[in-house]
Amino acid sequence: MQADPRLLTLMQWLSPAYPLGSFAFSHGLESAIRAGWVHDAQSLEDWLADLLTDGSGRNDAVLLRLAHAAPSPQALDDINATARALSASAERLREAERQGKAFARVTSPVWSIDLPDLLLPVAVGRAAGLLSLDPDITTMLYLQGFASNLTSAAQRLMPLGQTQAQRTLSRLAPLCQSLVTETANATAADLHSNTFLSDIAAMTHETLQPRLFQS
Repeated sequence: MQADPRLLTLMQWLSPAYPLGSFAFSHGLESAIRAGWVHDAQSLEDWLADLLTDGSGRNDAVLLRLAHAAPSPQALDDINATARALSASAERLREAERQGKAFARVTSPVWSIDLPDLLLPVAVGRAAGLLSLDPDITTMLYLQGFASNLTSAAQRLMPLGQTQAQRTLSRLAPLCQSLVTETANATAADLHSNTFLSDIAAMTHETLQPRLFQS
């Protein structure tokens, strides 16, 4: 079986080294840690698992897939508008806007595609669609990157060693894989969020002082 070299493109896009400024955003996790809701490896794993199964992580996967299959620019605009409406706070919207804009700014000239400024999951899905990259693999690697970025943020905010951090990501890997199957035929009607505490954390972060992260 010959390896698909296009996988390297996805690995490049979804690497922490890709210049999106992801290191500056905690997705409300900073507030959650300050409040004591997340305080060790197990509570971090539970928090991230909830985001992946019932919150913004799962919605990102659905939005990515919808953007990948968008039949027209108008449909893409509608998907992006839905993504904006789902943002639970001004900071969370700004997080997705800034990362999506940075993704488009780098990806468009390097891969010679016309990628407008979109929220991050929509931008990644659109770019993958334009380059005919596999939506299942794109979704799985996006979710793994989502969990990895937040785990890295947690390491800067609380006592969490390298081994514990990598163990957390390893335990979340099967969940990322299962979401690929779960969202394979998802539509906009499947978008929802039950992670209200995460939304509250995102809102309270707007007035949190002092703080390290922009969200």
